[in-house]
Amino acid sequence: MGTKTHIDEAIEAIYDAKAIHLIDHTVGADEGFTLGTPRPYSSKASERLLKVRAMTKGLGITPKTKSNPVPEDEIKSQISSDSVELVEKEVNSIFDKRNDLNQRITELNAKKKNLELLSAIPVDMEMYSGYRTIFSVVGTVVDDPSASLQGIDCEVFTSFQKKGDNVVAVFAKVADRDKVSSALAEHGFSEIQVPEGMTGSAANALAVVDREISAAQTELESADKEIELLFVKHKDFLEASEEELSIQVEKGEIPVRIATSEYTFVIDAWVPEKKAESVKEMIESKVEGTYVEIQETRSRSLEGSEEIEARFREPPTKMNNGKIAKEFEYPTKLVAVPKYQEIDPSVLIAIFFPLFFGFMVGDVGYAIPFIILGAYGLKVTHNKDWRAIATVFFFGGIWAFIFGFLFFGEFLGMHFVGMPEEGAVTHTWQQMFEVYFGISGAGLEEFFGGILPAGHGVGKIDAEWIGFLMKLTVYIGIVHLLLGYICSIYNKTIQHGFKHAFLEKGGWLFAFLGIVIMCYGLANYLIYGIPTGAAISTIEMACLIVGVVLIVVGTVLNRHEGAQAILELPGIVGNVLSYARLAAIGMSKAGMALAFNYIAIDMFYGSVGGIGGVILAIVMMAFGHLMIWVLAIISAGLHGLRLQYVEFMAKFFEGGGVEFEPLKIKRKKTISNAKNATSEV
Repeated sequence: MGTKTHIDEAIEAIYDAKAIHLIDHTVGADEGFTLGTPRPYSSKASERLLKVRAMTKGLGITPKTKSNPVPEDEIKSQISSDSVELVEKEVNSIFDKRNDLNQRITELNAKKKNLELLSAIPVDMEMYSGYRTIFSVVGTVVDDPSASLQGIDCEVFTSFQKKGDNVVAVFAKVADRDKVSSALAEHGFSEIQVPEGMTGSAANALAVVDREISAAQTELESADKEIELLFVKHKDFLEASEEELSIQVEKGEIPVRIATSEYTFVIDAWVPEKKAESVKEMIESKVEGTYVEIQETRSRSLEGSEEIEARFREPPTKMNNGKIAKEFEYPTKLVAVPKYQEIDPSVLIAIFFPLFFGFMVGDVGYAIPFIILGAYGLKVTHNKDWRAIATVFFFGGIWAFIFGFLFFGEFLGMHFVGMPEEGAVTHTWQQMFEVYFGISGAGLEEFFGGILPAGHGVGKIDAEWIGFLMKLTVYIGIVHLLLGYICSIYNKTIQHGFKHAFLEKGGWLFAFLGIVIMCYGLANYLIYGIPTGAAISTIEMACLIVGVVLIVVGTVLNRHEGAQAILELPGIVGNVLSYARLAAIGMSKAGMALAFNYIAIDMFYGSVGGIGGVILAIVMMAFGHLMIWVLAIISAGLHGLRLQYVEFMAKFFEGGGVEFEPLKIKRKKTISNAKNATSEV
């Protein structure tokens, strides 16, 4: 709160604090206060900003135009000394000149087109007008109108060409004007305006117009060069002034968001708890006659929140993540900004999204380009969309390399080690080196044999491994979903306490655990018990009983949701099985890679052979694996993201919060006084 005589200093101070999220005032909320009016300088700044933006657009200056930043004091001085108006006068004079020339060239081209048509008629220009009892009309027709004009006392000139327009000129008595018009209309007549003030043949007039067009185009080129010079001359000033004027307009309109009376102003705002005291001290020391009061520290509990005035009810969310997790705020915001009273899922997405992406790709050959492109993208781009893609490439590529190197043991769809067995259809890099190139082992078996599962890695499309992969992905899903249910209980705990959270969300956790345990016992008996005729084991029976009990307990706890709680139980099974896509995507990719490898190897040693076979094999492998790599981006990216959004975040994430956006100035085209002073020191 402060006096209105110091409102400008107060606005500067809250921007300098860089930690104040303004709360918009509501009309009628506080007796004696209403919304303020823009500062006096705001109107002039807005007017100048419009002029500057019109000039930058006309000169072709874009946000990507490289310019030299201008010191803050210097650009403010230039703006206050009417430099915007002076530059506008200089720029607009050239724009007007260019517009006049464009208009003249357009008119001359229209006249030229008419003269080109008139030049087909052997009549001088002055002969088309100047009569008292005779009128003339000239234009284009679809076909010869001579037959229709018979019986009318007139003289007709025609020009018919195989290519181009047919032209006709008719001289007749004024009294026969309607007859002539009617006759010509039957042949699609379109009149041509004869240029006024021109004499002699149309061909000579056409030559004069051509010279005028040429002269106008020369002047237009000169004007364009002048505009290019103005672009170079004023781009630094215009970009800097646009930034400075935008800042002035934003600051000038702050009063329309706050409460003011005749002599005072009141600013309501959110400030991070850790900075509250320092912000209070800074503002009170900088702005005379200002008092700052820290009214409350808002907890994350929702108890009693309904009684709070609407504009103070929902605090903004400050997404406080580390350097890596911050890169994954983008997919979170694609859904919604987290509420102040719930977990920000960005950290969890940062862990599981790249992990799932890498598991589905799982190949060293595909991982390396992902890592390189991702690292390059993160280094050079500042666009948030491209950074999000680069982030997935880089971290997903790292996991794809780890899985490909230590788990699957694959490079471009082939295992590093292993020799083909009789009747098998698998090629390996060890086989390629030993059989085809005569290089014994190349050390692959010695290196990978000790670190890969089964000595050669998990085969994505090998029958002996498919069951293992399906089970593994289901277990991954169980862990992921269990974390989601735990997060849901945590969210409700911080909002309403543990008892409320347990009663509202605990039932789903029990139901989930019950279904998982029951399905484990049931699946074990169906797969291993029934085919062998064995009776159900004690463990399987115990799983069935415990699972059913937990499901019943969960359903009872969820009784507040009625029949809906029972109907949604099968959905839990669907959610768990949905994670089998992690294995399915990897299998499809591996199958395609195997097909392309076999075709290429056959070209190399079988059906084609020789130099031609080598070239065709290289082309086939390059094309095939590039296609698989591109498909991996789409399939692994989309399915990995789907598991985060649909299966995982749906368990606990509500969203709909407001992101914490403190008032602060971001200067790119100007240099702040503080920074300028530091650089001078």
